[in-house]
Amino acid sequence: MITHLRGKLVEKNPTFLVIECNGVGYFVNISLHTLSKVSDAENIQLYTHLQVKEDSHTLFGFAEKSEREIFRLLISVSGIGPSIARTMLSSLSPAQVRDAIAGGDVATIQSVKGIGAKTAQRVILDLKDKVLKIYDIDEVSTSSNNTNKEEALSALEVLGFARKQAEKTVDVVVSQDPTLSVENIIKLALKNL
Repeated sequence: MITHLRGKLVEKNPTFLVIECNGVGYFVNISLHTLSKVSDAENIQLYTHLQVKEDSHTLFGFAEKSEREIFRLLISVSGIGPSIARTMLSSLSPAQVRDAIAGGDVATIQSVKGIGAKTAQRVILDLKDKVLKIYDIDEVSTSSNNTNKEEALSALEVLGFARKQAEKTVDVVVSQDPTLSVENIIKLALKNL
């Protein structure tokens, strides 16, 4: 298995890179998260995952080992293929995916294009214990924080704000102080909306 590539960046697109290593050009599928981390420097290194199928060998590249780890966890879930996993990592950062799974946040996972409620629930059901164990996350703090965040988001939606816009603002507020009550999250979010 190819575990990483270090070479010359030949071509850069939003969905793939071409990296030349010792005269061989590798076509590497990437997420938008990786694209944002890859500099335009001539020499780069990517961590990779090789998907081997009967009719193709597909290489996926990641700027960080943590993103590759989340990708591998996601594709281990029935119904989540490499394309959907890559879409998730393009829509959400690896930390957001990890926190959504650890906190049982179905809405965040479901916000990714191509993922329905049942698939989002399956991702959480299959991966929650693994994520909590691997990243040593305290389940209690994530779930109470998540409940407050969800209640605040619902309230903002009732007030007429678009979910995506409200979610970004609430995420910023909660990241600054995870212990905030629902009322305080709403108050601070309203100041920034």
